[in-house]
Amino acid sequence: MSQVLFGNRLGKQGQLRIGCCAVIFDSTRQKVLLTQRTDNGRWCLPGGAMESGESASEACEREVFEETGLKVKAKRLVGVYSNPDQLVIYNDGTKVFMVVLSFETEVLEGELSLSNETTAFGYFSLEEMESMPMHGEHKSRVEDALLGGEALMK
Repeated sequence: MSQVLFGNRLGKQGQLRIGCCAVIFDSTRQKVLLTQRTDNGRWCLPGGAMESGESASEACEREVFEETGLKVKAKRLVGVYSNPDQLVIYNDGTKVFMVVLSFETEVLEGELSLSNETTAFGYFSLEEMESMPMHGEHKSRVEDALLGGEALMK
C-alpha cells in the first residue's frame, strides 16, 4: 500500500519513476478493461513501472500480461502524465515522483485472469466508473483515450 501526498512542488522529494498504463477498449469502444488492485482495493488501468532496458511500449505490454494474462500491442500514446505537486510514499519509506505514459492497446491473444496484484477485473463504461473507487487519475486517462487525437501532455 502507498500514500499519496499533495503540496507545492512536493514531487521534488521523490526519486523519478517511469510507469505506464494500458487502455483496452471492448469491441464497441464504450467500455474499458479495469483491474481491482490487491493493495488498496481501487480500480485502475493495468500497468506498472518501467524496467531498465525496455522501451515504454514493452513495459506496458509486459505489465498488462503480468496483471491480466492478455498479450497486447501498444497502438497509440494517449498521454504523458506527471504532477509536480504529488509525491507517492510506499510502506518501506521510498518516496517517488511518477511520470506515467498511457497507451491505447489492442488485445492480440490470451485469456483474462487474475494475478497476485489483482482481485477482480471487468470492462466498465465511464458512467459505471463514477461510482467505483478509482485509483489516482485513471478515470481521466480513460476520458483522454476516448477523445482520440494527438498525445496529451499533463
